[in-house]
Amino acid sequence: MTVTGPCNALDVVDVVALGESMVTFLPTRPGRLADVPSFERAIGGAESNVACGLAAAGHAVRWVSRVGADGFGDHLVEAIRKYGVDVSAVRRDPVRPTGVYFRTAGDRATDAHEVAYYRAGSAASAMSAANVDLGAVRAGRVLHLSGITAALSDACLALLRELVAGRPADGPLVSFDVNYRPGLWHTTDGPHVLLDLARTCDVVFVGTDEAEAAWGVTGGPEAIRALLPEPSVLVVKDGARGATAFERAAVNAARSESTTTFVPALHVDVVAAVGAGDAFAAGFLSGTLRGLGVRERLRHGHLMAAAALTVPGDLAAPPSRDHADRLVALEDVEWEKLRLGPGWTQATERAVEEVRTP
Repeated sequence: MTVTGPCNALDVVDVVALGESMVTFLPTRPGRLADVPSFERAIGGAESNVACGLAAAGHAVRWVSRVGADGFGDHLVEAIRKYGVDVSAVRRDPVRPTGVYFRTAGDRATDAHEVAYYRAGSAASAMSAANVDLGAVRAGRVLHLSGITAALSDACLALLRELVAGRPADGPLVSFDVNYRPGLWHTTDGPHVLLDLARTCDVVFVGTDEAEAAWGVTGGPEAIRALLPEPSVLVVKDGARGATAFERAAVNAARSESTTTFVPALHVDVVAAVGAGDAFAAGFLSGTLRGLGVRERLRHGHLMAAAALTVPGDLAAPPSRDHADRLVALEDVEWEKLRLGPGWTQATERAVEEVRTP
């Protein structure tokens, strides 16, 4: 896939990510929220996670959002800026607060966890086409969005619809992570809304578990592609099994070809599952911006996800580009032998050599 995007706008970046970020409080020890005596502060948000991952991978990235005119808003903007992300289009809301949430040390993807959100009425939930800098949003080669934003408010949903509908031919490639969160939707329309949005985007990420929960699809990646034939690229994530990319590319003005590529997930010593999906999207989009083949894009997605899985928070330092490229270039049998644990992103030469040695 070739990424073009706007070429005559000022301050054009590789990727613009729009969405809410929150201050996250992580427990200092395992246990129920009622029993945890103290927490460590971090940041979390699907779109800002992708922005930070892409910036850490060497891309020019802008995050667009709204935060409160409070200390938590200050912390979010400063923390995300430190990753190298352009935060100049983030607006401060003088009335609404910055969202926060607390979680236990368990796996958010299972029932062995608790999460307490305090985001209702947040500054980000008031985002709209009237109070967001649309020029800054559209000035990227890729625009990354997620279904979480659509669930925050009617104004946020209207903003997403405006951004994805009727795009000019020279507009940014639109990337959309379904990110179905049933607890955020206050009506039963959520699955239908997400399906409509996904059908209008260029690159779509969705998990098999999400597709089943939202749309009742149980037939695996092929059944999900049958439901979503419109996106040029559909990436279906199937947990620890791997990910499948369906790509449709134009051969000429009259004909296009479709390919299906599966890449198995890596063996990872998981510390926490939070942020892995966002990291996968960042890795895949990084490969897309670099013009890599779909197999390589999927492998970069898996590597970025493995970095997130081996740290306790949402964000992790990715492997260097050289390190990642060496691992991506491994033969299939060597790729499938990889086992990654905490600190693996720093063990560059040694990690590759261990895989190559019988």
